[in-house]
Amino acid sequence: MSLKSVNDILSLPEIQILLHQQPFPRLLKCWAEVVGTVIAAHTQPLSIQRDVLRVATSSAAWAQNLTFERQRLLVKLNEKLPDPLVDIRFSTAGWKRPQDKANQQKTLSLREHPSYVGDETSVRGDRASKSENANVAFENWAKAMQARSHNLPVCPQCQSPTPPGEIQRWGVCCVCATKQFSNI
Repeated sequence: MSLKSVNDILSLPEIQILLHQQPFPRLLKCWAEVVGTVIAAHTQPLSIQRDVLRVATSSAAWAQNLTFERQRLLVKLNEKLPDPLVDIRFSTAGWKRPQDKANQQKTLSLREHPSYVGDETSVRGDRASKSENANVAFENWAKAMQARSHNLPVCPQCQSPTPPGEIQRWGVCCVCATKQFSNI
């Protein structure tokens, strides 16, 4: 009886073929083809344990909807895999946002926001110079807000000072725009 090392056993061609035909790597290769590009963008297969595929989803709504579709998906996946899957479990656990820069939402900088009225350093300076009295702090804040809004255009509906970006975007201040949108 001869003993072989682990490396000798793992180098056998039969073992190499089995190692390369693992179901999970094959599943990853055909996932987008089987489920479609829309579903693939909101899902990430995590693992196969005891013939059950665990899939992370971008939201609980996706997890619930895909749970209803799991039998159809199982049939399509089992056509592509060497060993059939028994079930698929969808969950938001383990979801990691894709690193695709094109799909990430652009965040607005402070200056790009429609309600931006100017440099914020004057307000922060006022916060730093607050006195212990709340009334004095409020008076300082009110003066800063009056000075900030002194040269602003007025809303055509309520006549309150309004950042120019709000008037450009909605034609009125944000309060009046909210009232208009809630009446629709």
